This record gives sequence, C-alpha cells and structure tokens, in this order.
Amino acid sequence: MTAAPVPTTVGEGLKAAFRTHPAGIAIITASARDGAVGLTASSVASVAVDPAAIVFSVTRATGSAGAILGADTFVVHLIDDEHSALAQSFATSGAERFTADQGWSQLDTGEPHLSSARAALHCRAMQTVAVGSSTVVVAEVLEVLPGPQGRPVVYLDRRFHALPHDTLH
Repeated sequence: MTAAPVPTTVGEGLKAAFRTHPAGIAIITASARDGAVGLTASSVASVAVDPAAIVFSVTRATGSAGAILGADTFVVHLIDDEHSALAQSFATSGAERFTADQGWSQLDTGEPHLSSARAALHCRAMQTVAVGSSTVVVAEVLEVLPGPQGRPVVYLDRRFHALPHDTLH
C-alpha cells in the first residue's frame, strides 16, 4: 500500500479524504422558467423522518444549481448502476439532458421525473445555508415515489461503482 501525497492545504486534504469515501448518487431536477434543469449530487443524506427531511449541497448558485435553489419544489432521484451514464451527463456542463431516450416524464407539478430511479423524493427547500462557494439545502420530503430496485451505485475516486446485487440483503 503506497501513501497518498501530502496535501498542501486543508481544502486539498478534505478533497483527498472524501475521494476515497464512497457516496450515493442522486440526480436532482426541477422545472425552471427556461425549461427542465438538473444536476448530479453525491452529497444527499437523510436528516429526519418527522418531518421527513433530507440534506444536500450544490456548488455555486448559478446555472442548474441556481434554478433548483429558486424552484418551489424539486425531485431528488436516488439512482442505481443503470443510470451511471445519465449521472455523468448531468455532472457534465453542456451535456445532453432530458432526451427522449433517457426515460423522463413529468410530475403533475411540472418537475422532470425519472420513474426508473430506485426512488424519487419530491421535495421543497426548508432552509438553505451558504458555505463558501456551496449552498447546503435542508429539504422537506413531500412525497416518496418508489421505483425498481437495481444494483446500487456509489461514487468513489472520481468514478461510479456498482455494488453487488446482494448488498441490500
């Protein structure tokens, strides 16, 4: 086992530490003035069950992140391995999003919905906190839309990794 390079700043050390800490993946979508918006997040976590709440962070309050922060409601899609390429698209600026072959539909409230996601959480922001170049969002879960259960996927060392089928059993 080789030692990792010594980081030059605490921020670089934090990035290096979390690079080897697996995180679940979500695609967050909303309906904005100019159409559907979305991004990939690896910072989603449950916070409480009463009221049902989650937390996530977005970098910068511009572009898709700004539109999601400005939306009345949004949908957090917890994805599986089948959606790794889609998550990569939503993490890449200018990539194709919401194409016909990706399987998107629309909730009655207008948000894009990926029915093939493991679960979709229809949410409303309860509180936001600016932290440096990021915004932390605490969101109330208004509705849970369950989906099919495929192979869970995590983000580790800047790549998506599928977990074995028996991970949940």
